[in-house]
Amino acid sequence: MPASTSSKPLGYLLFLCVASTLAGFLFGFDASVINGTVLALAAAFNTSAGATGFAVAVVLLGSAVGAFVAGQCSDHFGRKRVMMVTAVLFGISAWGAGGAASANVFILFRLIGGLGVGAACVVAPAYIAEISPAQLRGRLTTLQQLAIVVGLQCAFLSNYLIARAAGGAEHAWLLNQPAWRWMFWVQLLPSAGYLLATLFLPESPRYLVIRGREVEARLVMTRLWGARENPDSMVAEIRASVSQERKARLGDVLKPGTFWLLPIVAVGCGLAFFCQASGINAVMYFGEVLWHKAGFTEQNALLINVTLGANLIVATLVSMALVDRVGRRPLLLAGGVIMTLMLAVLMVVFLLSNRLADGTLAPSRLQMITALTAEHLYIFCFGATWGPVTWVLLGEMFPNRMRGAALAVAATVMWVANFAVTFSFPGLVEAVSLGGAFAVYAGFSLISVWFVRRFVPETRGRTLEQMGEAAAST
Repeated sequence: MPASTSSKPLGYLLFLCVASTLAGFLFGFDASVINGTVLALAAAFNTSAGATGFAVAVVLLGSAVGAFVAGQCSDHFGRKRVMMVTAVLFGISAWGAGGAASANVFILFRLIGGLGVGAACVVAPAYIAEISPAQLRGRLTTLQQLAIVVGLQCAFLSNYLIARAAGGAEHAWLLNQPAWRWMFWVQLLPSAGYLLATLFLPESPRYLVIRGREVEARLVMTRLWGARENPDSMVAEIRASVSQERKARLGDVLKPGTFWLLPIVAVGCGLAFFCQASGINAVMYFGEVLWHKAGFTEQNALLINVTLGANLIVATLVSMALVDRVGRRPLLLAGGVIMTLMLAVLMVVFLLSNRLADGTLAPSRLQMITALTAEHLYIFCFGATWGPVTWVLLGEMFPNRMRGAALAVAATVMWVANFAVTFSFPGLVEAVSLGGAFAVYAGFSLISVWFVRRFVPETRGRTLEQMGEAAAST
């Protein structure tokens, strides 16, 4: 613990950071709870493959909108108020999606949940960064990513336990309601906990200074960082920084006089695209469907999701330990190569497996073991490399003058690519089979390796100002 941080402020700071990361937990939970309900939803609403894919992917459209407006709303209304609204959105989505009587109603409430997901991924990390002292900021900010994968794992585990208790996602459970409805309603508990936690959060000191509430800002700083810090100098520093800031514009990411993206922004967009194009969220959102089509029972398919979630948590911890030691490019290159190989193995296994009369695969025991091993290695490599490292690079590679606008454009590309992969997966499997779908993802993963080698810069050990100079020379 740094000498300038006493144990009492540090304990209070950790409480605030953990409370804030409940947004990340709900982000992961909301995005993954759909995984165990896809087949039951298709049966309950009698939807086609395309409609089912849209119902699953619509949360991503809401996420794009939520992420786009969250920054402006938090600057106007405050970080705390936006986080409170986010908690309410998660609760409304969980209640409405679980009680939906039709596919259209379900889509509406999932869209509302997407607004919460998008806002959470923007506001909570910003709040943690603004309340953390400089010497602890990196470690405390990474709690958000860890909370996301923990939320994802809890959704997988909750789905498995509910389906097991009811005998299947479509079967009646408590109050004679189908189990899949309870899979969504469970999210009401952490949503209520997050809303309660936000009531005890102080407003961000930076926001208070921007709004001219400097006396309040000094009190918050003292409580957060201890008496040894000088709140007056911090307020002056924030005030000076704000006075020099210029709001980023979309035109900042374009070549002067053209509609073409600047090279560094195009690289960032390409990185965001390839992060999704390897099909990671087809596995995250359709894991139950995937393994059911591969010949596993519903219970086994949901249990596999639980092991994949645990695998992703370990991978995230590994990434946190390696990203500043090994560097960004080496992790992306190694991860891309291994992911491509594992996707190719899955492609071969599914293409060579026998088929039953209804089209379900009937792999041998060896093929099942091979597929499970390859899938776990694929998830681990993504969680240790492309998943977190992409966001690290996007936060470092853009010059200060355009960082906000460039991040907005790259994040939009990522959400759109995520939507495209998720929406297209059911139809892709129907059109080219499960093996064919993994062939497509393996192809994109292979191209991503070339893309990183050719275009992506290394940012480890370089200041943001040095990155800005390098970007300006390209």
